Amino acid sequence: MSGVVTQRNAPYWLTGPALLVFLGLVIIPLGMTVLLSFYDWGQYKGIVPDFTLKNWIEVFTDSYFFEIFMRTFRIAFLVTLAAIVIGVPEAYILNRMSPAWRSAFLLVIIGPLLVSVVARTLGWALLLGSTGLVNQGLIALGLINTPLEFMFTETGVVIALIHVLIPFMILAVWASLQRLDPQIENAALSLGAGRLTIWRRVILPQIVPGILSGSIIVFALAASAFASPAIIGGRRLKVASTLAYDEFLNTLNWPLGAAVATLLLVALVLITVGSNRLIERRYAQVFE
Repeated sequence: MSGVVTQRNAPYWLTGPALLVFLGLVIIPLGMTVLLSFYDWGQYKGIVPDFTLKNWIEVFTDSYFFEIFMRTFRIAFLVTLAAIVIGVPEAYILNRMSPAWRSAFLLVIIGPLLVSVVARTLGWALLLGSTGLVNQGLIALGLINTPLEFMFTETGVVIALIHVLIPFMILAVWASLQRLDPQIENAALSLGAGRLTIWRRVILPQIVPGILSGSIIVFALAASAFASPAIIGGRRLKVASTLAYDEFLNTLNWPLGAAVATLLLVALVLITVGSNRLIERRYAQVFE
């Protein structure tokens, strides 16, 4: 009898340590952050553990915060869209390669992930500067007369984030392509379908789960990114993550920073879950 009880409780014993780690490293800190967002703060009195909605009212009523959050999600959307446009065809080409070439190009795709995001962003800062390789190359080719403004602009942040995050899209779509039988394309060709029709009616619906998962990963990481917006955007171009950082470490207004961080987390959860539901409903047969 004791053996049966032990066998029934085995899953709980096995998952218990992971649940405790998740509880201690994720749930409890998030709960403390949410609680902190309802505390009061003053320049001379510091953090006061008195319940107040002042921080949330300020975030929702001040147009400054609205502009920053709109910029954050605009950048994340553009990065996600560019990752889809570039990453999906690249994943398809990767899937059609021979095993030897595929292994080499997988290393090229994964390689940048082994380098610190700070180092990669600093590299883009050197490339996109007014005296950087990009501007100097365009001037040498006669395409422009004066350097383009990439630093401290949304364009520069988007470019840097695309380079940082596009491997996640490629790998997600490539994983979906692994389940696609290549003979289906040959069958469609034999029935007279064109390449564009095959891509639109056969391949694309089958890889929607990969595009969705890749988009969620890229969007969430782009919206919460800190290093690239901080280095490329600087203090002139703030996003939600750099705003929360400034509130915590510069102005020392921890409750307001906690409110910004909590709102960003809630917004990301709502956006990703909502988009997931809409796409799953549209392509229900693919997810079954």
